[in-house]
Amino acid sequence: MPAAPTPLTRLIAPRTALASCVRAFLVRDTTRCAPLPPAQRLNRFPAAPMCSIIWTVAGDVEAAAPGLSLPDVRMPPALFGGPRSYPLVSYNPGPVHSFVVMLYPAALHALTGISMDALLDQFRPLDALFDADWLALSDAVLAAPDDAARIGLVEDFLAPRWQAARKGSDVSAGVVQDWVRRLGVQAASTGLARSARHIERRIKAWAGQPMRTLRRMRRAEQLFLDERGAILQGKVSWSDIAASGGYADQAHFCRETREITGLSPTELARAIREDESYWIYRIWA
Repeated sequence: MPAAPTPLTRLIAPRTALASCVRAFLVRDTTRCAPLPPAQRLNRFPAAPMCSIIWTVAGDVEAAAPGLSLPDVRMPPALFGGPRSYPLVSYNPGPVHSFVVMLYPAALHALTGISMDALLDQFRPLDALFDADWLALSDAVLAAPDDAARIGLVEDFLAPRWQAARKGSDVSAGVVQDWVRRLGVQAASTGLARSARHIERRIKAWAGQPMRTLRRMRRAEQLFLDERGAILQGKVSWSDIAASGGYADQAHFCRETREITGLSPTELARAIREDESYWIYRIWA
């Protein structure tokens, strides 16, 4: 089979019954395209509130600290990543095929009881967090013949557990259009202690980060989705975008963009258009 001209990169929505549990599935496959030069084997991710289970089906992934420092830390074939407060860089020394399920942190907390605040900016082997059923799922995902089968395995595993978790908790059902707002409502209406301090502790246990950080990330994500077409075409007024997003001024917008992505808005727009290592921004929806 001839090599594909470009890497295979897909963002796949879950079945409807899991839309409030799974944000998306992510596939990145460079094993069937022409070899990428070293600079294009980087993967640059923004700060993000989601949790992820990352399976490296083929090839290797090396972890990286924020920025361009690349310590030689080889990731295992299956790895859990917690919510991130900073942009992250990883590196593929050669062709790689990765399969990822991105989960809402409050949903994972409801499924497992794991406190998310201890996992902020953390990567952990699965056996440090999950029970035998999850580990068996992980083995099956790695052994599956293709990504469609992997999605089916994960969805079939999560569906009954998520249905049971929703019945026994205050996690909202249905598609989460604004999951951050819903999280705040749930935290304020759960339990007897409803002081601001207790609500904030509850939010951090469920989501790993304080509400102000979650709102900041959610606002930036929504603004990017709303304006992505203009950004990719280079036809933007950053002052207008800042105003439409509710930022105090353009400097405020630029500062938060850099905190989440590592780049200014102008630098980010150029990188999305020209740099393969920013592939996640091009497919995000």
